[in-house]
Amino acid sequence: MKNIIIGTAGHVDHGKTALIQALTGAKTDRLKEEQQRGISIDLGFASFELPNGDHAGVIDVPGHEKFIN
Repeated sequence: MKNIIIGTAGHVDHGKTALIQALTGAKTDRLKEEQQRGISIDLGFASFELPNGDHAGVIDVPGHEKFIN
């Protein structure tokens, strides 16, 4: 069994968080401010199992330049 880590990259409002939710069913915007504003402010994490039994972890990176360190 392999563990695979995937990081997102893209501009604000390009669907990174929505893609991760579609793949994993997890909502990575967990902070109250993220949910209120509809943007990712901090890193989010989700994981899912691949059909071959491997595990994939996904890091949801904010797209807005003010939140990238």
